[in-house]
Amino acid sequence: MIMMYFAAVIAVGIVVVMLIKKMDIKISLFFMGMLLMYIAIYSGRELAVQDFASTGAAWLDPLKAVADQFKSIITSSGFIILMLGGYSSYMTRIRANEITVQALIRPIAGIKSTYILIPVVFLVGNFLSLVVPSASNLAIILLATIYPVMLKVGMNPLTAGAVIATSATVMPTPLGSDNVAIAAELANTPQFAGLTASDYVFKYHVLVSVPTLLIMALAHYFWQKHEDKRYGNKQVDSKPAAEMENIPGGRIYRTVYAILPLLPILLLIFAFLLQRIAGVTVTLSVEVAVLFSFVISIICEIIRRKSIKDTLEDTESFFTGMGGAMPIVALLVAGTTFVVGLQSIGIIHSLQNAMTGISGQGMGFVLPLVMVLLTALIVILSGSGTALFFAMVPLMVPLAGAAGINVLALSIPMALAGNLLRAVSPVSAVVMIVAGSIGEDPVRIIRRTAVPMITGVIFMFVASLIIFL
Repeated sequence: MIMMYFAAVIAVGIVVVMLIKKMDIKISLFFMGMLLMYIAIYSGRELAVQDFASTGAAWLDPLKAVADQFKSIITSSGFIILMLGGYSSYMTRIRANEITVQALIRPIAGIKSTYILIPVVFLVGNFLSLVVPSASNLAIILLATIYPVMLKVGMNPLTAGAVIATSATVMPTPLGSDNVAIAAELANTPQFAGLTASDYVFKYHVLVSVPTLLIMALAHYFWQKHEDKRYGNKQVDSKPAAEMENIPGGRIYRTVYAILPLLPILLLIFAFLLQRIAGVTVTLSVEVAVLFSFVISIICEIIRRKSIKDTLEDTESFFTGMGGAMPIVALLVAGTTFVVGLQSIGIIHSLQNAMTGISGQGMGFVLPLVMVLLTALIVILSGSGTALFFAMVPLMVPLAGAAGINVLALSIPMALAGNLLRAVSPVSAVVMIVAGSIGEDPVRIIRRTAVPMITGVIFMFVASLIIFL
């Protein structure tokens, strides 16, 4: 028993330190997970892998367990993540992403009210995160295009920077890798059997994320106004907004290509509404929606370019993009391997017993609160909560069950907290990019982002408990 706790504490400690130091922890999660499995085997325990068939050689079993996890995840949530990576890459290749961004940004330039522009840019930026999922890349685009427009209407550079730094937060989308991963995990439980990413987002996630976005938009408006009055609205000479390269084509072409990056999610929303409103049973998975959109995109490219050969050559970017998404899948498998190691030595069973001890005593909020606080600590210190979330995905169902709470009261607050608090970390890539671009200290940016983001965290946590607990 002592050895079990000692091994678990050392393993978790190493992972936390690596997260804080912003090191790539995939290999460490694999290594620590397998090490814990070896400890379990030589302590007389079985590996905590469902329907695991031993190789007959104990020293090979942990390696087979890892291989089994790869096969299991790649054929489910991993495949969806790879497909999404491929489609996003192809949209970039045919410049459809660029057209979508242009279409959404141009109308903003007509808004002349400084403070009305704050929530508008915040919400539009979050919508654009559907097309440009990387917070850092989205910030770079907004800094080059809309930031000068914000300065031109008299906005404080710190205010503009803070809004841009928070432009990718909790937009509800079944195309998000975190939502895909948790939906796949929940689909294996009796309560949520067959749950799709669309169901998870449109039935549950959206109930919390959409109100949270609106609350944060209001918080931005009032907080930035307060900070401008308190410290003075610093005016600077603005440079002209950088124009994205004009892509030749008429209105029909630009309209169609502006829709293509959003087509998978539009299809999923349409299918969901058909089920909910019209009662028509249409089972449309994320991967089918992506493949359908990919085919439509290829047809559009053939019509535009009038060359099948050139169009098919460009489709290689889809498969290259799938390869680019592999690190996310590997992180999910690594997190699962680590959890299997912890389960194999018995520490997860002990945690479940501890949670069972407080269930039924009106203390159901304790587990979500602890996990949100842990997420906050890791994200603020490391600048990223992705690794922690993916590592926790396999644990959410058993821990929530032991605590006697709905797993949604754990998964949604933890996922949202990780995305929101990224803009409150001085070492996060998006904050450093914004600070460097506008010539300000990251701490001054955080002073502008902290209140809206923390307001969002508190609101979404309370809303999640009210709705799901």
